[in-house]
This record gives sequence, C-alpha cells and structure tokens, in this order.
Amino acid sequence: MGVYEQIRQAFQDVVAPEIRSLQSEIRRLDEKADSGMKRLDEKIGSTSQNLDGKLSSIRGELLSEIRRLDGRLDSLERELRPA
Repeated sequence: MGVYEQIRQAFQDVVAPEIRSLQSEIRRLDEKADSGMKRLDEKIGSTSQNLDGKLSSIRGELLSEIRRLDGRLDSLERELRPA
C-alpha cells in the first residue's frame, strides 16, 4: 500500500467520521436555534399584544380625564365671566 493510499485510508478512518459527527452536531444546533427563535417570536408577539391592550386602556383613561378636566375648565370659565 502506497503513501497516498495510507493517507486516504487514514482520512476515511479518522477525519471523515469526525466530519459527519460535526455535520450532525451543526444540524442539531441549527434546529435548536430555530426552535429558540420561534419561541422568542411568539413571546414578542404576545408581549406586543399585551402592550397594545394596555396602551389602548391607558389612552382611553387619559382621554376621559382630559374631557373631564375640559368640562371643569368650561364650568369655571362660565363662572368667571359674570364676575
């Protein structure tokens, strides 16, 4: 067996299995990353919906309070006119 054949055989016996093992590990890590990204997207979507709901509620409360204060200012203005 020549040197080329020995190197080729060593590559097939040692390096090739290690490469296949690394490819398998890369696939596993890629799937894990994809799963993590999907969960993160879901959490962001859920949090965004919650924030939208809270902001809408606060917006409604603020508008209500502004209207109430506007009414009080109108009332005070009417009281001050005759005086």
